[in-house]
Amino acid sequence: MGLLRRCSRTACGRPATTTLTYVYADMTAVVGPLATYAEPHAYDLCDPHSERLSAPRGWEVLRLAHDDDRGPSSDDLLALADAVREAAQPRPVEQPLQPARPVEGTRRGHLTAVRSED
Repeated sequence: MGLLRRCSRTACGRPATTTLTYVYADMTAVVGPLATYAEPHAYDLCDPHSERLSAPRGWEVLRLAHDDDRGPSSDDLLALADAVREAAQPRPVEQPLQPARPVEGTRRGHLTAVRSED
């Protein structure tokens, strides 16, 4: 049985196609393509509820365009290929730090005054 996400509206059983999130600082409601994961502070909506959505007075509704093919774009695939190539590049091995040789100093409680080596 597949996990089909349903519309978050009460008594609506239609499949979700968009995700609604709020940007409170900008007083904006953002409706975009269905998110990859169900987020606790986002609402999945079906097409009819997404189209009829209105925001409180003073708020703006920002509607992001859907990708009709529902798959990754060529830009996404190229960015992924570049990231894999970069991760596969050999990196120089860092040499471990050599501990400094101890320098005599005056001890006062938990502090030690160290003489400089000029």
